[in-house]
Amino acid sequence: MDAFARAQQDDPGNAQLCVYHRGRLVVDLWTTRPTAHGPFGPDHVCLTMSCTKGMTATCVHLLAQRGEVDYDAPVATYWPDFASGGKERITVADVLAHRSGLAAFDPDAPIAADALTDWHKTVGALARTEPLWEPGTAFAYHAVTFGHLAGEIVRRVDGRSLGQFLADEVAAPLGLDLWIGLPEHEEHRVVPQTDAGSAVDPDLFLRLLADAGFDTGSRLIRGYVAAAAQAANGATLNRREMHAAQIPAGNGIANARSLARMYAALIGPVDGVRLLNQETVDEARAPQTDHLHSPAPLDRLPAPFPLRFGLGYELHRTAVPMLGPGSFGHSGAGGRLAFAHPERLTAVGYTCTRMAWDFHSGPDTRWLPWTEALENSLSRLGR
Repeated sequence: MDAFARAQQDDPGNAQLCVYHRGRLVVDLWTTRPTAHGPFGPDHVCLTMSCTKGMTATCVHLLAQRGEVDYDAPVATYWPDFASGGKERITVADVLAHRSGLAAFDPDAPIAADALTDWHKTVGALARTEPLWEPGTAFAYHAVTFGHLAGEIVRRVDGRSLGQFLADEVAAPLGLDLWIGLPEHEEHRVVPQTDAGSAVDPDLFLRLLADAGFDTGSRLIRGYVAAAAQAANGATLNRREMHAAQIPAGNGIANARSLARMYAALIGPVDGVRLLNQETVDEARAPQTDHLHSPAPLDRLPAPFPLRFGLGYELHRTAVPMLGPGSFGHSGAGGRLAFAHPERLTAVGYTCTRMAWDFHSGPDTRWLPWTEALENSLSRLGR
């Protein structure tokens, strides 16, 4: 409790921290600063930003575990229209590991942020888009497109939308307050995110890249800039229509209890419910990008804290240390974090209402006190 209090003492926003160990809730903390609906509490829910990608990946892994999806199969096996534009060999694993070359929508036919709420328009645009680099040869973060790509695989295989599949197969069995596509009757529980920043100015970004010697007329550079601009403005997600939509790369809504409980059920039983078996967990967290670099010329950009991915999950790295090697989960813009460590039998969920984390500068300082305390506790237990 002291570590969490220290972590939040200089943060004017609110936060929640939850930890499961051996399938049991062992830490459940939250701040109590005022909100529009009274003091903040454990039942309030927040945008999880890219922690949503971990929810989305979990849905794909459930289908793979049931034998309905093959990681090594071409996406076009399940989504025939996807094969157009030179994408016929892109595999499900390529999509999950950010290797597909579809890190942005077609820069010659861009998709506005508001259009992300139109599922069929968005996935149709992705089906028509040509890869920005040779799939499988490099990787770059699919900040926005990841969710629609993986979500459409789920929809094509199962018939349910990604959000409905998550609700039925993950949230309901575990009793989670966790959604991709928030029902209207739950809207009153959402605490908006603050200090969300403003959108990237793509024209300014292009000028800076041009000054650095990049060819700003190339599809890759134009797509990269468009994706950065699309992903940067967290304030757009504070609107009801953005909560109601299914944007499975970044508009998940949950509390820390539900994030931690979901990850706990990935690595062991929680009240008799286990989502993934050990074989699936090990396949999902096996490194998929450590041997790859960003596609040229993006590999010229400074990357002091390189990204690492398994199949859909972010892996332990310098900027997101989690509980060290073996950890898997996902961070979210502004400081959200959810992950598990199977060998240490531990799962963690952390939400915050103030967007303060810049991963270019290392770990969120709000994580450090309670992470250290958790490490010490696990060490005393021999974990």
